[in-house]
Amino acid sequence: MARTTLRKTLRSHGHRKLIAVLTKARKAAGLTQRDLASRLKRPHSFVGRLEAGERRLDVVEFIEMARALDADPARLFAQLID
Repeated sequence: MARTTLRKTLRSHGHRKLIAVLTKARKAAGLTQRDLASRLKRPHSFVGRLEAGERRLDVVEFIEMARALDADPARLFAQLID
């Protein structure tokens, strides 16, 4: 059986695109990083590290973040695969 290895995604093209989509959505919502962190009930460093490309985001966190931005998670995700 062949084994597939997943590449590290931190700072990959896809990761940078994810950050850009989420940052754009945050700014479109008129929120600062601190505002978003407050809505997520997380320290502001959570959003800062994410937008700086220093942290990954899992699917559940992505959905929580989209909802905190009052955005449709499916629509934000669709921007990543276009």
